[in-house]
Amino acid sequence: MFELKPYQLRTLETLRRFLEAARLSNDPKAAYDEVMQSLEALYRPYLAITGLETVPYVCVRIPTGGGKTLLAAHTVETAANAYLEQDFPVVLWLVPTNTIRSQTLDALKQPKHPYREAMDKAFDGRVAVFDIAEVETIRPQDLAERVCVVVGTLATLRVDKTEGRRIYAHNENFEPHFSRVSPNTPGLERVEEGPDKGRIKFSFANLLHLHKPLVIMDEAHNARTTLTFEVLRRISPACIVEFTATPDASRTSGSNVICRVSAAELKGEEMIKLPIILKEHKNWQEAVRDAVLTRKRLEELAAADPAFIRPIALIQAESKEREVTVEVVLKHLMENELIPRERIAIATGNQRELDGIDLFDRACRVEYVITVEALKEGWDCSFAYVFCSAANIHSGKDVEQLLGRVLRMPYAQRRGQEELNRAYAFVSSPSFAHAANDLHDRLVSMGFEEEEASEFIQAAQQPLIPEEDLPLWSRREPEPLVVTCGEGYKPEWIEREAPQGIALERGDNGELRLTVTGVISDELEARIVAAAPKASQAELRKTIVSHRRYVQKSLSPSERGERFSAPRLCVAIQGELELAERELFLDARGWNLLDFPHALTPVEIAVDEGARTFEFDIRGKKVVFGLLGQEQQLDLSHVNTDWNQAQLVRWLDKAARQPDVRQEVMLEFLRRTVADLRERLRLEMALLVRSRFILAKLLAEKIKGFRREACARGFQETLFGPQATVETSFEFAFNYNPNVYPANWYYQGRFDLSKKHYYPMIGELKGKGEEFECACAIANLKEVKQWVRNLALQPLASFWLPTATDRFYPDFVAELHDGRILVVEYKGEGYKTNDDSKEKRQIGQLWEEKSNGRGLFIMAEERDAQGRDVHRQLAEKVRPITSSS
Repeated sequence: MFELKPYQLRTLETLRRFLEAARLSNDPKAAYDEVMQSLEALYRPYLAITGLETVPYVCVRIPTGGGKTLLAAHTVETAANAYLEQDFPVVLWLVPTNTIRSQTLDALKQPKHPYREAMDKAFDGRVAVFDIAEVETIRPQDLAERVCVVVGTLATLRVDKTEGRRIYAHNENFEPHFSRVSPNTPGLERVEEGPDKGRIKFSFANLLHLHKPLVIMDEAHNARTTLTFEVLRRISPACIVEFTATPDASRTSGSNVICRVSAAELKGEEMIKLPIILKEHKNWQEAVRDAVLTRKRLEELAAADPAFIRPIALIQAESKEREVTVEVVLKHLMENELIPRERIAIATGNQRELDGIDLFDRACRVEYVITVEALKEGWDCSFAYVFCSAANIHSGKDVEQLLGRVLRMPYAQRRGQEELNRAYAFVSSPSFAHAANDLHDRLVSMGFEEEEASEFIQAAQQPLIPEEDLPLWSRREPEPLVVTCGEGYKPEWIEREAPQGIALERGDNGELRLTVTGVISDELEARIVAAAPKASQAELRKTIVSHRRYVQKSLSPSERGERFSAPRLCVAIQGELELAERELFLDARGWNLLDFPHALTPVEIAVDEGARTFEFDIRGKKVVFGLLGQEQQLDLSHVNTDWNQAQLVRWLDKAARQPDVRQEVMLEFLRRTVADLRERLRLEMALLVRSRFILAKLLAEKIKGFRREACARGFQETLFGPQATVETSFEFAFNYNPNVYPANWYYQGRFDLSKKHYYPMIGELKGKGEEFECACAIANLKEVKQWVRNLALQPLASFWLPTATDRFYPDFVAELHDGRILVVEYKGEGYKTNDDSKEKRQIGQLWEEKSNGRGLFIMAEERDAQGRDVHRQLAEKVRPITSSS
């Protein structure tokens, strides 16, 4: 079973919280606002689609290589439990093309594939997968006893397509599905002519409308159109979840992004190779030559890797009407680079030499793949390390898809040789700035943040000589900016003034080439751009900005190899130091669920015998259940109510399972709860079975509360009790990983705060506001050697301190020149005196007190009780303590 990465677990948890809130409130917009505000995330207002206002419709944004389809498979279980409240939901899985449709079907039908394994584990193997072309074979029994997954494309649901017409057409094969459906059921399409006019159509679209499917939309960035929304309205989905690297961002049809994963997170979780080492060449032959040398060098390094890796180079040729065709590249590889033909595979529309080939097989000899665009859909081999393009990478989705192929990390695990953790790109381009600018745009289109795309492109060592015992990359002296000026460029001012560092030359073909060395000032940029025709000024300005970015960039402390550590809070247990965290606090009190009351309180469940209803209360939200026909009654048509108490208890155990509660303890607690509901409140088993999903949510919340209570007692006793032995220890220090900083978004403010920031980019900091002012104050302190914007909810990548219920991630951590560590938490006026802030201040002060003078903690605020602003608070906090004479 494939083990999910932390970012994948976090994504599913965020999705669960949203769907559960939407279920309890019946208001997706309110649920979206609630979750996004709790995450303190940047987000746009929820955009409801007309006719689907009450349908949760959200998007998960994950860059290429992040495992979108695997997450989609796990989403089926999350949605079934959190929102649909069905044991066997109907799933309509929509993909953009027939190629991906075929690949998705193959994966979902393979019992050992991670996608299918995820669903089989969640639903005890009771899963059936159908192509949308074979839906006539679905039986009523399948829908009642299995999760039915139907895979299709949006095109197959459109009425203007032949397949689409079949989806909406009357078909007698579907009659068994409608045998128990009332002829007055609203919302169903009806026969419009003939003797059956007015009767319900026996169509697959009507079948979907009855069962209200979960809709999974894979690669959904081009799917949010008026036509798509109309299709979705006709099938009446219960819930829609999109997965894409590049969500629609328009005001009228933009996606509701519930969770966004950055490329930095994927790198931190060892999913992708970064950075991309880029080398530009004057012609395609040189690009291919360096690609060949690099692949050979990587092969030598891979020989020492414990796992088998055969590095592969992907070479993109031009289409047949262009110069550098597949045949030209093949001839060059064989005659000039002396690559045997059996080590080269051609993958185009006409030549499919990869079909039936297992590139992971040790016996496979393929080292080079030549393509134009045929690899772009679904092809995946993490042995691909080198991308070489003889074509123009300035435009085209083909480049993005091919680049995505070389980013995946072998075995999703960081390699011992640093060169094997990077991807390599060789392109034909007039200058590095041009190449970097084009590559930057392609990465943004693949789901990278703007700042990430810039940071993860690095210049290659020149020349690349495999025999040298040197890394494949290093930073080089900045090359000049070289711009080929199109028609209409007016160079008179250059010829007239002959400014230093600018040269003009005209090629044999009459092209004007402008070469600029050194730093390009804003004034010089304006003059260079102004001389260009208006139509090309924006592109020229973009190229200059890209050039300046790479020329001016200095190395951050992490890039220089500096270490950055912060001591952590520890507790002495039987003479041995242990990290202070929740598990330790629970152990201190002997956490046992059976020590807590099993009965639901009158607040949690209330029975109204007069109205013949009962209601659950979960976090203040009321969910009412009653008898058949009442307004909030759930549909019983597919619910097996012939359960006994033991079956319900086992079902609840699976639905509300707790990792830190032994199963026999959990079963006994649930048995007592169910018995109490039946005996004390006289609730029938059929009613409890009907309400089991809400009951499971309520019990999970109840147990979570008991855990918090036990943890809080252990927290106080372990850290602040009379027998507590606490130490802030560098022996258990948190070490910031110089290669891992998994921010979800990045600082884009006008002021440069990066000079002493440990990482080259500053994560999750807005460009204005009180926290920004605090960051400015830290960055400008002369005592600070290096600092970091500490990321929240990243336990493996950020410094944290324990609280009674969770972890506290301070806003900033800094190392001073004298070796002391400064930890800063900023609190605005409305939060500085609440219970959460009091607990953080208490634990921070304990951390400082037990650090033997090596740690400083401050709860900074805009203006403190002494009237000091944040700059003065920090300055006085870091002032060295001098002994009095």
